[in-house]
Amino acid sequence: MNAVKSRSYITVLLHLLLWMLFAFILLFYMPLTWSITVPPQFWIKQSFELALLIIIFYVNSYIFVPQLLMKNKSFLFLLIIVVLAALSSFLVKSLDDALNLPFLINQAFMKIGIPKLPKAGNKMDIFLIMMTFLVIGISTSVTLIQKWQANKQLQEALEKDRIGSELSFLKAQINPHFFFNTLNNIYALTHVDVEKSRNALHKLSRMMRYLLYDTQAGSTPLSKEVSFIVDYIELMKLRLNDTTKVTFEGPLINNDIQIAPMLFLPYIENAFKHGVSSTSSSVIAIELSMEEEILEMKVRNSVFNENAEIADNYGGIGLTNTKRRLDLLYPGKHTFSAGKTEDTNEFIVHLTLILDDTELYSGRR
Repeated sequence: MNAVKSRSYITVLLHLLLWMLFAFILLFYMPLTWSITVPPQFWIKQSFELALLIIIFYVNSYIFVPQLLMKNKSFLFLLIIVVLAALSSFLVKSLDDALNLPFLINQAFMKIGIPKLPKAGNKMDIFLIMMTFLVIGISTSVTLIQKWQANKQLQEALEKDRIGSELSFLKAQINPHFFFNTLNNIYALTHVDVEKSRNALHKLSRMMRYLLYDTQAGSTPLSKEVSFIVDYIELMKLRLNDTTKVTFEGPLINNDIQIAPMLFLPYIENAFKHGVSSTSSSVIAIELSMEEEILEMKVRNSVFNENAEIADNYGGIGLTNTKRRLDLLYPGKHTFSAGKTEDTNEFIVHLTLILDDTELYSGRR
């Protein structure tokens, strides 16, 4: 809000400076260069010119440019501008003659010994025509720039909304089936190990609290994101048997480091979705490392022949969405690769982020 007010004040100030410059040219420059005492009629005529230029500036800015030029009616726009310049010149020249200003100016020059005859028969003020075209050019340029800035701000707002929508989508991806199955597993666990089931419930409640409250802003501490990932992995392991080996390595975390929430989860979800077999041995390895301002993530999971085609596509539209989210949040500050290795028959996702003080788009709606 303060930034918007500042821009408004700057715009008003620039307009005032512009009209002060034109007022100086029209009202004071010529008397100073002529070195004569101008008659009162001169001020009437020049004030009329200034008022006319102001009217032309804003009529062009608010009517002609948006209604004609921006709607591809360029010929009509140019025609109206030419007619307007000619009409303005004619009106000012008529006022000039009505005030008998050429004769009065000539008298003022003669008083200081400089004879100056008034122009005769010329009904057009060439100087005013040039000033009119200059004002229209400035008005058109300013209006087009403001329109471009407004479109840019609208695009940024749409991107913010898009990021917020995608974050909501990602949160929804931790679907009710996950919570339902986890609760069933915890319920079954209560008959075997009460203490372990309590820990699982605590992890689940902590995850839900993170989803509901800590992901509403545009960024979250990396420590909370890692804690969420750890809880997610531990709860997913409740569904697995001994044939699947899951490992996680996390970095030593500075709590002040901020990151976009829910950034790594889609890749970890896909690893559990495609990297688990009920009959064959499988591996899911998740690594997070931090070196200075570079955050690196690697997710590696086994690929089986029966779901090789699924693994090749690996996430489909979901992967496309997450890559677009990276492009919006970290433009030019990330690298991403994903693919299946032929020698080890594994799928590997590799993501690096440059974390600095650049403000992220807010996901707040």
